[in-house]
Amino acid sequence: MTIRVLLADDQALLRGAFRMLIDAEEDMEVVGEAADGREAVELARATKPDIVLMDIRMPGADGLGATAEICADEELSGTRVLILTTFEIDEYVAQALRAGAGGFLGKGADPKELLAAVRTVAAGDALLSPAATRAVIEQFLAQPDPAAAAPVERLAVLTAREREVMSMAATGLTNEEIAERMFVSPFTVRTHVHRAMAKLDARDRAQLVAIAYQSGLVPPGRPS
Repeated sequence: MTIRVLLADDQALLRGAFRMLIDAEEDMEVVGEAADGREAVELARATKPDIVLMDIRMPGADGLGATAEICADEELSGTRVLILTTFEIDEYVAQALRAGAGGFLGKGADPKELLAAVRTVAAGDALLSPAATRAVIEQFLAQPDPAAAAPVERLAVLTAREREVMSMAATGLTNEEIAERMFVSPFTVRTHVHRAMAKLDARDRAQLVAIAYQSGLVPPGRPS
């Protein structure tokens, strides 16, 4: 299956470099290029890519607003956003996650890291660079979600095992690490994660993590 990627960055040279890198992969292709957030939204609706590689700082409509608009569009439910930026600071990480981004990576990442990030987010998993630590998620996302009525009742649709897996995923553990702690296979963990996502209408793992903190399933400062 080919991962279809839309590039959104105001620097033409960077877009060209990303296009060459991505198009060289057998399982990826670039389906469009946008120079600002508004164009990114329009091209996303026209091409329906699997991944939007999104810069934050762009003239006009920025990447955060474009991310929120793309993630709120029901017709783009299959499109995920990977934020790629030089501005890797706490507030941007939190805003990107709240907007619905599935991943956040600094532009200092090497080509292998970037390609791995695209594949990770395309698979529905969350990806945060080392600078986007769990402490950042706790600080900015561990707040009651005013848009989510009765968060405790919202989690009632989950089984005990799904809640357990969701809480461990929210502390930053990978499927393999969760599997080791629960003495099950990574495939079983992945199944529980995807069932929880489906029941809670979470777009991806990143949004599942946000729900875990906003609902109080995982309290701030909980160790992994």
